[in-house]
Amino acid sequence: MTIRLHDTRAQELRDFVPLDPSNVTMYVCGPTVQSGPHIGHVRAALSFDLLRRWLQRRYGRVTFVRNVTDIDDKVLANATDAEPWWGLAYRMEQEFSAAYAAVGIQPPTYEPRATASIPQMQELIERLIERRHAYPAADGSGDVYFDVRSWAAYGDLTHQSVDAMEAQEPVPEPVEGPRGKRNPQDFALWKGAKPGEPADATWASPWGAGRPGWHIECSAMARRYLGAEFDIHGGGLDLRFPHHENELAQSTAAGDAFARYWVHNGLVTVDGQKMSKSLGNFTLAADVLAQHDPLVVRYALAAAHYRSSLDLSDSSWSEAEAALGRIRTFLERAARQPEAFAWSAPRQEAAEAPSIDPIPAAFAAAMDDDLGVPQALAVLHETVRAGNTALAGERPGDAQLIAVQVRAMTGVLGIDPFSPEWQASGSDAKTTTALDALVQAMIAQRAQARADKDWPAADRIRDAIGAAGITLEDTPDGTHWSIDG
Repeated sequence: MTIRLHDTRAQELRDFVPLDPSNVTMYVCGPTVQSGPHIGHVRAALSFDLLRRWLQRRYGRVTFVRNVTDIDDKVLANATDAEPWWGLAYRMEQEFSAAYAAVGIQPPTYEPRATASIPQMQELIERLIERRHAYPAADGSGDVYFDVRSWAAYGDLTHQSVDAMEAQEPVPEPVEGPRGKRNPQDFALWKGAKPGEPADATWASPWGAGRPGWHIECSAMARRYLGAEFDIHGGGLDLRFPHHENELAQSTAAGDAFARYWVHNGLVTVDGQKMSKSLGNFTLAADVLAQHDPLVVRYALAAAHYRSSLDLSDSSWSEAEAALGRIRTFLERAARQPEAFAWSAPRQEAAEAPSIDPIPAAFAAAMDDDLGVPQALAVLHETVRAGNTALAGERPGDAQLIAVQVRAMTGVLGIDPFSPEWQASGSDAKTTTALDALVQAMIAQRAQARADKDWPAADRIRDAIGAAGITLEDTPDGTHWSIDG
């Protein structure tokens, strides 16, 4: 068993060797909660949910930390007289949590807010000043900056030199007037209070009232919850520079080993351009979830490799729905076999399944190879086809063993249609019940027509049902229906 992950810092695949095989540690940059989540945020969180699930499968325990940036320039800018910054941040945090939960993303082990770790941030800043890697602004503004030229390793993550950065725009931290920054690349660790900012958005510090810079937040929270060294730091590709570059520099300059592996997910794009709020080309997660089954959304977002760009279209959702339909139909057919195992009931515990290795070797190999979900899905669908062949060949025992494998694979990916989290509820349950009543009535009419040897009528009823995208399966114990996948 060897998991290989693409490490951004090494720029290559590396064998994953955790510090403690009994407890893998991960820190993933969470949202800045100035507004609600778009579908790119959900794709990013899902990428690390899949990695976490596979690491849990391989190692058992994963301590997973995902932060919330609840104090930031953008949060302050979006606040209003009717809704203060902290109220906005809390409301948006709830929207992110709801979107994540809707697509089955597991909640983190710890989810710290930046405003709850201010003392730890100040302690880290003081260490950097003592080591001469940071300096308070000479103009008395209360700002504190990291001196990038004091740290020779600055640029290691993205393999850039400071001199090369000088020739590029934008620089890591915008220069907003003569507030005492020595070099354009130096970035803010602490931001002195500015006129017009809310008084409750500042904290006392040795350098004057103010608030933390964005980058120092994650360094301090990662250290607080995972220690000075941990296994994996994750985030979107767009966070490599300046955010993660600055995190790495300030943490290592302060004496911490910090993250051993840097893993970045690809972005959701629109016409080849990154989806982002600043560009105005985003699709809100709430809108997508209102239009599509959350399980379909999860499948569509997971189907591409986590490091690739994902350009979503209408076909993305229809293809995901069809793929899930094939999986669901096979499992339903297998569960109806006379020798069906107890596991086939949607809410049965996995412990009742036969004592076999449920994960095919090819699936495990794909997941071990830098989380190869597309290849793993190919194995899953090959297995479903083998199961359908077993059913067609009247080999129910083989079909049952295959169904166990299918449920194990879909369970790892979080797309098991029989899992309780995906069971219909509320209005969806009422819709399903109503549809079942209508189809069952038509099945009864067809059965009566066949009993009366009125074959044209029986064919018309079957054709009408098929035109609605519903498949009938005649078995010795009756006729069953499913949505055509």
